[in-house]
Amino acid sequence: MSEEKQEKQGFFKRLVSGLTKTRNSIVSGIDSIFNGFTNIDEDFYEEIEEILVMGDIGINATTKIIEHLKEQVQEQRIKDPAECKKLLIDSIKHQMDVGETAYEFENRKSVVLVIGVNGVGKTTSVGKLAGKLKDQGKKVVLAAADTFRAAAGEQLTQWANRAGVDIIGGQEGADPAAIVYDAIAAAKSRNADVLLCDTAGRLHNKKNLMEELKKIYRVIDREYPEAYLETLVVLDGTTGQNALSQAREFKEAAHVTGIILTKLDGTAKGGIAVAIQSEMDIPVKYIGVGESIDDLQKFDADQFVNALFDIKETEE
Repeated sequence: MSEEKQEKQGFFKRLVSGLTKTRNSIVSGIDSIFNGFTNIDEDFYEEIEEILVMGDIGINATTKIIEHLKEQVQEQRIKDPAECKKLLIDSIKHQMDVGETAYEFENRKSVVLVIGVNGVGKTTSVGKLAGKLKDQGKKVVLAAADTFRAAAGEQLTQWANRAGVDIIGGQEGADPAAIVYDAIAAAKSRNADVLLCDTAGRLHNKKNLMEELKKIYRVIDREYPEAYLETLVVLDGTTGQNALSQAREFKEAAHVTGIILTKLDGTAKGGIAVAIQSEMDIPVKYIGVGESIDDLQKFDADQFVNALFDIKETEE
């Protein structure tokens, strides 16, 4: 078995165990509905709807999932509730499909901005991402542009050392756009493939955040127009619907192209991955289920839903 396959299988196992609480709240409830109903009627759909909403899949996504399920039941003339389980799983997967989830930045000279409020695992995610890109043979430069959180630069420097990548930082309280400016110069002179920027995300002060991000975008536009720009927002999976409202606010402040969803292990709110992908139309690109570098992986909707329902991954 290839190393990558082993790593993927190991991650799937961690994902399955990480989603235990979510599975207990969603799947066991759904199974009891499938076994408890003899007819497919409005009550049957309402019960499923309630469980999905309670599992943080969100009202909009749930409504779409149920509508899709009803269509399939009608088209296939299904009468037995037990036969709906596979259809429901497929319907959830269908809702999460946002087309080709591109990792274009891996193939081009790129700048990746990572934003997120304190405490969501942002700096850690930047460090892990740097390690993953380095393992792919990429030359990575880190920019420590989150200058408002005292320990952020120090923490990122530790990750940079661990991953063996260069880091450009500034004094605490320094202008983040100025650090990005210096980091672009370093990335160019060192011929880096990816410039990875840890930036602040003080949502409680949204006007300042917007101004700061605008400044950073202007610097990138002016100094490095040829670079491909990716903006990832880090959200904490344990916060459920709160993560969804953060995603909405960041979407207003920045050109968000993807989500990193952390701390999915040990939360009953794992359904939030479905809600974000479906309601925001922004792909979840990475998920984190633990502390080590390997615990941040590219997001795969099929794998996620299979882990949620504990469906064994078939060998490719």
